[in-house]
Formats: sequence, C-alpha cells, structure tokens
Amino acid sequence: MQNSINRLCGSAVLAMLTLMQLVGCSALLPAPGDSGADSAISSTPWAQAPVSGHAPVWRHYKLPGKQPSLFNYMRQDGRNAMVVTSKSSASMLRQVVRMEPAELTSVRFSWKVPELIAQADMALREADDSPVRVVLIFEGDRGKFSAKNAMLSELARSLTGEELPYATLMYVWCNTRPAGSVIVNPRTDRVRKLVVESGAGKLKQWVDYERNIRADYEAAFGEAPGALVGIGIMTDSDNTRSNTKAWYGPVTLGSLAQGR
Repeated sequence: MQNSINRLCGSAVLAMLTLMQLVGCSALLPAPGDSGADSAISSTPWAQAPVSGHAPVWRHYKLPGKQPSLFNYMRQDGRNAMVVTSKSSASMLRQVVRMEPAELTSVRFSWKVPELIAQADMALREADDSPVRVVLIFEGDRGKFSAKNAMLSELARSLTGEELPYATLMYVWCNTRPAGSVIVNPRTDRVRKLVVESGAGKLKQWVDYERNIRADYEAAFGEAPGALVGIGIMTDSDNTRSNTKAWYGPVTLGSLAQGR
C-alpha cells in the first residue's frame, strides 16, 4: 500500500511539473524582472508574426526547481530566429491563443538543430529531453480522463487553480524513431509527441514544416481535437544533464501564416 501511495505522489509531482510547464498557471508567477523580458521577446520581429488575429504576447514560463533555458532573438542565416540555449535546463516560451475546432487548419514552423542529445529518449522519464519541441495545447472533455489522470488533474486544480491540459501535442526531433511515430509522454498520456524529424540527416540546416493540426492530433490521440488554446517552443536537457542549442523560426497558424 505504501508503495502505491509513493508511486501516486511521484506521479502527482510529475504531473504538476507538466501542468506548470504547459499551462503557465497562476502558481507559476514570473520571477522579478521577467515581465521586461517577456515584453522584449514580444517586441521582436520573431514574435510579431500573427498567430490568432491579435497582438501576440509570448511569455517565458519557468519550472519550479529547474534551471530555465535561455531565449534570445537574433537574425540567423537571413531569418528571424529565436535561439534557445539549454544547460541542464527546461522552460518554455508560450503564447495563449484561441482557435475553435472548426477553425483549425495548419501550423507552420521551422528549426535548425546543430546536434542531437546523444543520451535522450523521450519515452523514458530519466531521459525525456529534446533539442526542439513545438507545442500545441488543446481543450477537451476531461470526463474522458482515466482515473489516474482525473486524480492528477484534480490535485493540480486544488494546488494551483489550473487543471491538467486535456491534451498536449508536441512536434519533436527524435534520435532514432522514424517520422510519424507517436511517443506517449512517460509522465501522463495526455501529452503525446509526434516525431517529424529523425536522426542526423538534416542537422546544421534549416528545416521547414507545414503540418495539418487536425490530422496530426487525430493520429496522436485517436479522436477529433477540441479548441487550440496555447502554442509554445521548448528546448530542454534537464533530465540528461547535458547542453544543447537550437534556433526556431516564427510559429504561425493556418491562413495567418506569413513569409519569413
């Protein structure tokens, strides 16, 4: 019985970290000086690419107990880019959006990765790192949660005022799994990763994508998506205690996407 309680508590902590990482809940308040940093990021040409029909506001969300990654705007190879440096760190640059299911079309993004994290494996808790992630967060019917996820979501709500996101889809670059593979997050199955790039073949160059949001969500979760309520980028190396770096082009949605 004690072992079961310990496992549940451990899962609850992991779910809380996932919640704070993905939702940016009220309990995850910016540290002093972060508001200025948020404003600086949002004023860059990278962040000004329109996403949801209103002025974009990108915020840097930190994880409790984690060293934050560094986000900086720069011009890279003639492109507007956000360079993210992770030194045994994990945090997210995130924007709140609102797109109803009927409005969902495509997401466009690009990234440049100099090298992979050799020891990373996104299917393992102790090695769940990635040089690049583009994150989509969705609403949905939490009545469909498993007993475990319902319990974790309620615990999260009672502690932070925010529930576990119904579903989170991440586009990732995997060391070995082929493009099209779906990796279920080892912390909660409400987070699933869709591999869009694999191996070392396209390292050290810009790679551009346009993905069908609805089709990708259905492939990952086996059901139709709810409203899209958040997007983000994340480069993390906290689990493998390693260093990594990547560049991201602007993330844009559907017909609102503009050229670089």
